[in-house]
Amino acid sequence: MSAMDIAYIPSPSTGVIHLGPIPLRGYAFCIIIGVFVAVWLGNKRWIARGGKPGTVADIAVWAVPFGLVGGRLYHVITDYQLYFGEGRNWVDAFKIWEGGLGIWGAIALGAVGAWIGCRLRGIPLPAWADALAPGIALAQACGRWGNWFNQELYGRATDLPWAVEISAGPNRDAGTYHPTFLYESLWCVGVAVLVIWADRRFKLGHGRAFALYVAAYCVGRGWIEYMRVDEAHHILGVRLNVWTSIVVFVLAVIYFVLSAKLRPGREEIVEPDRSGGKDVKDGKDGKAAIETKAEDKAAVEAADAGPKGSAPALAQGAVKADLRKPAVDAEAPEADKS
Repeated sequence: MSAMDIAYIPSPSTGVIHLGPIPLRGYAFCIIIGVFVAVWLGNKRWIARGGKPGTVADIAVWAVPFGLVGGRLYHVITDYQLYFGEGRNWVDAFKIWEGGLGIWGAIALGAVGAWIGCRLRGIPLPAWADALAPGIALAQACGRWGNWFNQELYGRATDLPWAVEISAGPNRDAGTYHPTFLYESLWCVGVAVLVIWADRRFKLGHGRAFALYVAAYCVGRGWIEYMRVDEAHHILGVRLNVWTSIVVFVLAVIYFVLSAKLRPGREEIVEPDRSGGKDVKDGKDGKAAIETKAEDKAAVEAADAGPKGSAPALAQGAVKADLRKPAVDAEAPEADKS
């Protein structure tokens, strides 16, 4: 092995580690880590916006399964020849642990699941998506390392020091290639940082933080897609996913611009309080309103608890009556005493 070989990124000899009879697959492990990272960061951001702890996880219960199904469907449909071509076994289309999730399908169908969860909780989907946006980018950064375990989705051959070493296998030659999984992983981390910074700086709301994430990701995915050498469908000589990146980027930018004009600022109320009290608001006003209501309730209860006929009870009764009586218009004329 030469000195230059030491600089290459080695690939795992296998993507599966067995703990007794239980197989631990690297691809699935990376996806699971990504989901936990997205939910953890999304929960922190949701609470910071005035939401309740646990809401992000509750909605993720709907979004994640829908996203996995959508991601697999997109991959199978756009690469159907891998499963339904000559000499292929269609049963392999269900083997999600062997790799093959299309982010476009995952986001699209995952949004449907998130919409269902948001409807059940009575919260706006754009606000939830804004809170989760950088977490989704980090989840993608984690998930891309699953391609490293499976030795798939690499780029053109190269002798750069950071090239990934691929062993010989079905439909692939041994050699060193551009680690496109690493490029996209690093790009996704940068997208997450960009969204967090822009959200804090410009107070993005109504889905604009999510639109920024989508647009920024598409830019990186477009140029990284050009480097890949795996089999893919082409339209006018351009890979299908490049066209998808262009179309989705344009739609995200249009949404961002129109949303900024039609609904500037950020949502004031992100999650309703279904206990009958005040709504949970983004900021200090909602908290102050809830504290004021609690103080008023305590004053009434104190008035009820005092001994009847005593001076403190009479004073507390006056407070109680003042809290319960309806407001009187200060400009109303005084009643006729005659």
